[in-house]
Amino acid sequence: MRMIVLIRLVGLLGVTPVGLNADDFIKIGPGSYTSQRPEGGETLPGEIYKVKSLKGATPTNQWWSSVVWEKHSQNLFPHPLAMVCHEGGMAVTYPGAGIDGRSGNIMGGGVSKGGDFVIGHSASANFTETRLAGYSAWMITTEVQEGEAKMQLTFGHGSPFVYGKISGGNPVIRFAHKPIIWSGKQGESVLGITVRGNHYGIFGASGSKWLGEETVYENEGSKGYFSVALLPDKEAATLGAFAQYAHNHVVTTKVSSSHEKGILSSIYEVETKKLEGKGEGTIFALYPHQWKYTSTPLTSMSYRSVRGAMKVARGSAFETAVPIQGLLPMFPKEGIPDLVRMKGYLTAEAAKKKTDFGDTYWEGKHLGKLATLSGIAEVIGEEELRTQFVDEIKSRLENWFTVSPGEKAPLFYYDANWGSLIGSKPSYGSDSQLNDHHFHYGYFLRAAAEVARFDPAWARKWRPMVNLLIRDIASPKKDDALFPYLRCFDIYAGHSWASGHAKFGDGNNQESSSESMNAWYGMMLWGEAIGDDVARDLGIYLYNTERTAVEEYWFDVSGTNFPKDFPNVALGMIWGGKGAFATWFSGDIDCIHGINWLPFTPASIYMGRFPDYVKRNHDRIVEKREKGADYNNGWGDLVARFGALNDPAPAVKYLDTTPDCSLEGGNTHAFMYHWLNTLDHFGQNDASVTANHPYVNVFKKGGKKTYVVYNFEETPLTVRFSDGGVVESKTGGLTVKSD
Repeated sequence: MRMIVLIRLVGLLGVTPVGLNADDFIKIGPGSYTSQRPEGGETLPGEIYKVKSLKGATPTNQWWSSVVWEKHSQNLFPHPLAMVCHEGGMAVTYPGAGIDGRSGNIMGGGVSKGGDFVIGHSASANFTETRLAGYSAWMITTEVQEGEAKMQLTFGHGSPFVYGKISGGNPVIRFAHKPIIWSGKQGESVLGITVRGNHYGIFGASGSKWLGEETVYENEGSKGYFSVALLPDKEAATLGAFAQYAHNHVVTTKVSSSHEKGILSSIYEVETKKLEGKGEGTIFALYPHQWKYTSTPLTSMSYRSVRGAMKVARGSAFETAVPIQGLLPMFPKEGIPDLVRMKGYLTAEAAKKKTDFGDTYWEGKHLGKLATLSGIAEVIGEEELRTQFVDEIKSRLENWFTVSPGEKAPLFYYDANWGSLIGSKPSYGSDSQLNDHHFHYGYFLRAAAEVARFDPAWARKWRPMVNLLIRDIASPKKDDALFPYLRCFDIYAGHSWASGHAKFGDGNNQESSSESMNAWYGMMLWGEAIGDDVARDLGIYLYNTERTAVEEYWFDVSGTNFPKDFPNVALGMIWGGKGAFATWFSGDIDCIHGINWLPFTPASIYMGRFPDYVKRNHDRIVEKREKGADYNNGWGDLVARFGALNDPAPAVKYLDTTPDCSLEGGNTHAFMYHWLNTLDHFGQNDASVTANHPYVNVFKKGGKKTYVVYNFEETPLTVRFSDGGVVESKTGGLTVKSD
């Protein structure tokens, strides 16, 4: 994609502009955005805490983002470890030792400035700031410096190690309590110690000496490097196994993925630099969404975490193989028992055409509704209605995608300091904190994809602006000049983070996992519709990886990850250091569950992969709701929809008797009617069947399977399913085939 970028550095953050003018506009295709914040928008910090040599757009929305937003950091949770950077160095602890679910939330052990111990420097106990010195897919390097005293620490997800480099002095470890030394002795380079009941290996360079008394130990003769490691136990053999890898410092991490025959294969790799010793590779601790899908040999060792057990592997890489959940842009006509009733619903929605514009979130929700309504109108042959919905999407997107002199909204502006595209009007901290961009822009992407199916010429014309939104939330390029790589997505944790800054004691957080899934759904559809294989394949990777994380950490569908004393069947929010049965906005049980369901779209079918879990979840809500199974209150329409993934009959009856029931703000009666009756007609999602084409659904009811295929191409397509089913798909639309 060709793009001419002219960024004026006047009007940088902290300066309130008096109004937008054409000199600040960046033209991109027929669209445009501005380099200046519109009058009245909130500012971002001017200071980014990273070393000067670290170039390019700074990542945000990561587990470690508070490092670049603050002088030191808030608590960081690269499981199985936890740490916090402060003036004395970095405190390290093992939060897995204190996991408790009795409060109704999943709480991990706390992190304090003392931790189990603090890694410090012999020449300075008062560093004025900590800066980001490097990062890769799931590990980072921090740096502190005071005069000649300098220390870099490398750590990250899945690594029990913290690797240190030091100059101008020696590494010092200040323990919270006098440690118990159970292997080695003072004057040796390797110690096995226990502090606060947690076991660690302390590894100095060969020939160096750990010397100290009581709670302070210094590594004399350090040669400029050292490491510490959390140990699963205090066996001498375990310490010896970790010692093999102690001086293989990880210098970069990466993931690569591919998909074939309905399987997403992902390879997680590390590159290490051997400073001494004979071992190759490193030690990984895999999360449940990884070890449940890997064929890589695992050891018998494991750690506890707020995400469940982390199992240990050794080497330079491990691989996962995840079954791809197929998805459709719309459901077929067969799921609509009364076409007259459906047309009435659609006509009523078309009459609500809005003339004003909301903020990026609520505008997005409206665009999402229009995209779903367009697909329904298409399958029932109501082309005039479909055209109305698509034309409204076009008009609204084109308004967002262009800037005019003096305009405040709707538009997008680019912050050159932080490397982010920000919509105006913003909402929920999307400007001053860079929150929730994937939630908001995901709706825009899906709406653009819906137009692209219908009007490829429009999609080609406005593609540069749509791709800017993709690049802001999930740029596929590590060398993108404007945006960080995969801004919102945590590659190792397997899911996205919503907060741009992560300045919380419990780390970063994400509430609405389903709106994250909606973004990757939109990316998949957009990439396929315009022939962009990079966007499509990235969407497939993000959608199916995050899906496994949702199943494991928000839902715990198999009942293996939540603590046994945790009384709930789902979480509302995932935090770095805990799991919360809560939301940011309401304590109502409908909202705590429903925020991880909305928006309901055809892609929401992934939530029905485990019908027994759906029943357990739905029944728990009905038990706790004030009005039980009376869905005509609160977010009862969402509860009804979710329960239908297991048994649609009660919800179908409810909608038939209450055709104008109350709705959550992003819902419509039209799609509720289509959703419920599609499941009633075809049955449950058959998650056991995959296909060599990602745009499919397989349903099962009473021993009968139905295969639904969407073909984007103008040529026939043969789709083969893992159970032996074959569908010869017609061109440019849906094909339905039953056993």
